[in-house]
Order: sequence, then C-alpha cells, then structure tokens
Amino acid sequence: MDGMNQNPLFDHQLGLGTWSWGDRFVWGYGHGYSDSDIREVFTASVQRGVRLIDTAEVYGQGRSEEIIGELLRETGQSAFIATKFMPFPWRLTGKSLIAALKKSLKRLGLEKIDLYQIHWPWPPVTVETWMSAMVEVYQMGLVSAIGVSNYSLEQTRRAQEFLVKNGLRLASNQVEYHLLDRRIEKNGVMQYCKEQNIRVIAYSPLAMGILTGKYTPDNPPKGIRGNRYNRQKLHQIKPLLDLMVRIGQDRDGKSAGQVALNWVIQKNALPIPGAKNLTQLEKNLGALGWKLSEEEMALLDDMSERVLKND
Repeated sequence: MDGMNQNPLFDHQLGLGTWSWGDRFVWGYGHGYSDSDIREVFTASVQRGVRLIDTAEVYGQGRSEEIIGELLRETGQSAFIATKFMPFPWRLTGKSLIAALKKSLKRLGLEKIDLYQIHWPWPPVTVETWMSAMVEVYQMGLVSAIGVSNYSLEQTRRAQEFLVKNGLRLASNQVEYHLLDRRIEKNGVMQYCKEQNIRVIAYSPLAMGILTGKYTPDNPPKGIRGNRYNRQKLHQIKPLLDLMVRIGQDRDGKSAGQVALNWVIQKNALPIPGAKNLTQLEKNLGALGWKLSEEEMALLDDMSERVLKND
C-alpha cells in the first residue's frame, strides 16, 4: 500500500489522449488519418518523453485499447497506460469492474494498468461501491494507481475518504478543463485536489481543437463539435483567440494551441491533448520547455472570464 503515497501522475507534465484512435463516430477514424499515422504519433510521443497514454474501454468500442496494445508489442516501447471503466447502468456490482478490467488488460496486452479510472459518476451505483472494487483490483496486483473522471467535489471527496480508510489514495480526477471551461476553479474540485495531492488531468485541453485557432465563424467545425462551438460561439471567443495569438507571437512564434496547453500546465493540471498525426503531436510538444509569465497568465484569465460571462 505504501506505493500509493507517492503520486506517479506528478512525474508527467503532458500526456497523450487517444479518444480519436479507433473512433469513427466523433473523430472519423480512417478518414484523413490511418493506423500508420497513429503508429508514428505513439513512437514519437514516447521517444520525446510524453509517456502517459490515456484511453478508455469505450473509445472506438475497445479499438483504441487494441491499437495501443498492438503498438506496445510492435515497438517494444514502454509507456504509462491509463484507461477507464464505464459504469453503464446495467453494471451494478464490483464484479463487473473486475471483468471489464480483465478485458481491457487483454486488449492492451498488459498484466497491470498504471492508472485505472472510473469514467463517469453515473447512478445507481455508489462511489463507495466502485472504490471498493478498485481496492480489490489494486490488491490483486492488476492496477498501480486509482483514478476517477468527471467527479464533482463531493464525489471526489467520498472516493478519497474511502480509499484512505483502506490504506490507499486517489491518484487523479480527469475532467474537462481549458480556457473555455474553468468550472473546476469555481466548484472546489481544483482546490481539493491540490490539498489532497490528487492530480487534475485535463481532457479536451484545446476545447476539441477550438483553441488552436483552426476554426473561425466562417469555418466552424462539423458534427458534434459544430453544435457546441457554432458561429455565434466562435464570434464570442474571438477576442480570447486574438490574445492567444498575440502572446504566442511574442513567445518566438508559439501557436495559440501551444499557449492554451501551457496555460493548463501553469495551472498545475496535466493536459492530455489528442493527436491523429505527427504534425499535431509536434504542435502539442511545443507547449513544453517554456512558461507563460504571471502577467500573461493574468491577461488570459481575465479575457477568458470576460468571454465566458457572455456564455
């Protein structure tokens, strides 16, 4: 149990999200990017020191885990693998978590998961029931660290308190966090995680690509992303994107996306942007090795607050 006292998640500044690996519905897997692109991303990411690879059993209906398993075998590279259990409403007992974990291990070709997370805090099963199952799989030697995702302050606290009673600690809470979604700063989640040495993992740190500046009111994203970030929303956030571009230009030509990722890192959260090809990965890696100043952080915070007020 002593191994849980040191949180391994603080060894990582940047991770790699793999929702798009194998997902056809949201990301159009197979159209515009291929398995060979993904192989290049995986190899370059690990070689460049970004070793935390985040996936889930539901990404591509298991295909994301399978791809990662194939890449681990083919390349011989070692990585820090994080995956997630989806608490579907028909999964009612701890046994369902153990069964799902074993399937994830098989797809990944691993004997142990570095970080296993509960994907959502859905009813009807309690936080404590899932944490009890997590304690069991930890004691079975199937997971090295325990995490949650999308948990509120109360749910995070309940998970942590249950684990502490059993000699363990919560390693992480993975939540949406970026310049256009700062709820965790207001609802107590970020402060509690800081106090408890729980790593905040930020998914969609580029707001599904919106913060890269790639999309404009005249060129909105398609599909689900277009519903969330429509022309009106893109008009609304333009002052923030303009500021990010200006700050990036003053920083030896850093991109808006690199500024967005660096902002998350400076907030002491661990961003896990996705990458479907080597170009995207290189852009993500450009967020490392430098720091936004306190003044730049304050400007971004202020502009972010202003555009969010109009939401």
